[in-house]
Amino acid sequence: MQKQTGKSGGSGGGTPAKRGRPFGSTAGSGAAGAGAATAVGDPGAPAALVGPSLQVLSALSDQNNKRIVLALQSGLKSEILWALNALTVLSFKEKDDFRRDTTPLTKVPGLLDALLQVIDEWRDIAMPKDHLKPPRVRTLGANTTLSGFGQENMEKVYSDAGTASNDQSKTEESSVTKKCSASFWFDEDGLFNNDDEGRAERQQCAIAASNIIRNFSFMPENETIMVQHRHCLETVFQCLEDQNREDDELITNMLETLVNLAPVLDLRIFSSSKPSFIKMTEKGAVHAIMGMLSSSVKPWHCAAAELIGRLIINPDNEPFLLPVIPQIYKRLVDLLSVPAYDAQAAAVSALYNVAEVNMDCRLKLASERWAVDRLLKIVKTPHPVPEVCRKTSMILESLVSEPQNRMHLLVHENTFAEILTTEGKYSDTFARILYELTARPSNKVTSGHAIWGNIN
Repeated sequence: MQKQTGKSGGSGGGTPAKRGRPFGSTAGSGAAGAGAATAVGDPGAPAALVGPSLQVLSALSDQNNKRIVLALQSGLKSEILWALNALTVLSFKEKDDFRRDTTPLTKVPGLLDALLQVIDEWRDIAMPKDHLKPPRVRTLGANTTLSGFGQENMEKVYSDAGTASNDQSKTEESSVTKKCSASFWFDEDGLFNNDDEGRAERQQCAIAASNIIRNFSFMPENETIMVQHRHCLETVFQCLEDQNREDDELITNMLETLVNLAPVLDLRIFSSSKPSFIKMTEKGAVHAIMGMLSSSVKPWHCAAAELIGRLIINPDNEPFLLPVIPQIYKRLVDLLSVPAYDAQAAAVSALYNVAEVNMDCRLKLASERWAVDRLLKIVKTPHPVPEVCRKTSMILESLVSEPQNRMHLLVHENTFAEILTTEGKYSDTFARILYELTARPSNKVTSGHAIWGNIN
């Protein structure tokens, strides 16, 4: 078969930075790119990398595009696995990988809906029984010898009761057996439902589909179609809501998808006129994000902090995030004290954007207990990433720009002077901070008001 070539995928230079690939994938990106090229049947791949791999076309024709969508919708195990494996190879692309094959969502109509269908099918199975409708009691023919529903035969086959010693015990056995047999038809583990092996296969398919959606979110050309797809966003936020009973890898994929889409995400889509498949509101979406922020899992609360920092850049999202700003500040300040450097970096990145929203945000951050102390500790330690220290210095400078915050910051005047003389990289910033605190004429008036009250 003649190998078809596709158009090279463009990459937007002005788009915000994406989160990294899975651990270990960035190291040796050239080998990974060559391995991916081998997987898609690139004849130019080194012979040493040739081995067991999935052979798919690097550029899918229209017929293959339709086949992938139909395979995902078919419900057949072999077809779904083929489609998921092919999409996993085609959607994964390293940062330094210059492969010719890219698969934007606009190239395959209906692909995103088909992937969401795979996830929805698993979530329907994983739904607890107490959320399902109660079984319907069959009363037709209940008093006859032959009911027509096979209940009299099921009592003989599925009865676990022993031989009764008297008529009363026989009556009790019969009533218990009838109750069990009536619910057997509606039991989740009945004849026409998945067993444990089938549930595990559905779960793995859902995880693979979420990983493909995550890979698609790295491509700048997919951002628009994904943030405008209400079903996609509703499914993502619903998975975050169910963090206590959903698969960890599925939640991680969905959370990283949101982080990638956050700079262009508008939460008002949940109140738009677009068709809704899951009842999700802006308040529910923010509640799901706060649940991830308060999680004890480090990758989750770090990603949630970064997500909040990217969401609040959009002024349209501010009305939905401002009501929970006190809870956000409290959690972010707690993350500043975590020994993990990545948690500190995520908290500083979020505070850097949130503090620039309005004056009220800066006042609340300065009044938050231990906030200034922990920000100064990051600069004094210092944090191994210079950009984190720079953003921390900028946060402190934005706080001192508000006259009401000067009393909170004057307590740390000696620390500011110490950093000014020891840290040359940030001496200009802390020089401006000390000037705002001590040299401006309005400072003495503000101090007098704070100590003696309003003097006329």
